[in-house]
Amino acid sequence: MKRALVLLVGLLMTVPVAASAVPDRGRSVTVISYNIHHGAGTDGVLDLERIAAVIEQSGADVVGLQEVDRHWSERSNWVDQPAWFAKRLKMHYAYAANLDLPPLNPGEPRRQYGTAILSKFPIKSFQNTPLPLYPGSEQRGLAVATLKVRGAELRFANTHLTNINPPERLEQAQKVVELLGTPKRATLLVGDLNARPDTPEIKTLTDVLADAWTEVGAGPGHTSPADNATARIDYQLHSRQLRPTKASVPVSQASDHLPVVASFNLR
Repeated sequence: MKRALVLLVGLLMTVPVAASAVPDRGRSVTVISYNIHHGAGTDGVLDLERIAAVIEQSGADVVGLQEVDRHWSERSNWVDQPAWFAKRLKMHYAYAANLDLPPLNPGEPRRQYGTAILSKFPIKSFQNTPLPLYPGSEQRGLAVATLKVRGAELRFANTHLTNINPPERLEQAQKVVELLGTPKRATLLVGDLNARPDTPEIKTLTDVLADAWTEVGAGPGHTSPADNATARIDYQLHSRQLRPTKASVPVSQASDHLPVVASFNLR
């Protein structure tokens, strides 16, 4: 399949959640963005339950995960991680396979690696679009879900930009802006952007979307590396239809990144 095409790749699956299971808090929504390092913590131990506990304790209604394996390899015990998290957290989910390899043996599932979106709210639509790719780099994508949040629509985007090439990362950021356009509806972009706030690629994004951390976060907001965080490279960026009320970076050794948690009022 050609990279230039918009891929409806992912897996768009639903775990039944009764409408009454989502508490009525008006149109407030709490979101977590988390690079989970395929579930391996700073101690090198693979433990999805630790990740799930961090998400659960955050009170998140919507989750953007990066570095998520699906039947990928022995490193994650061949587990379908997005399905595991959805079942464990009782959420709907959609999965974007930015790497999609054939199985090792005929009849086995394809080996996939990418990003995932989980939501207590229904996922009305989902698509993943490949981002610019330089030779020798790894395919990245922009996953976008449309969520129905207590009668209002939220466009929720999740991405993981390259960590090895600033010019490539800048092109990826420019593509993200092109794909999202000037938001005329509530839009939230989360992810591991692999760049500090003062870089051209982040400024490309914050020219269009506001940085929730600079508005309501306290302290530097460093997220990487988890055992001695010195860089802010994980973000939640929002359109004017969302008003952030608080943001935090919970401390955990469940991954090599720390998560970013933020709450918003949806106007």
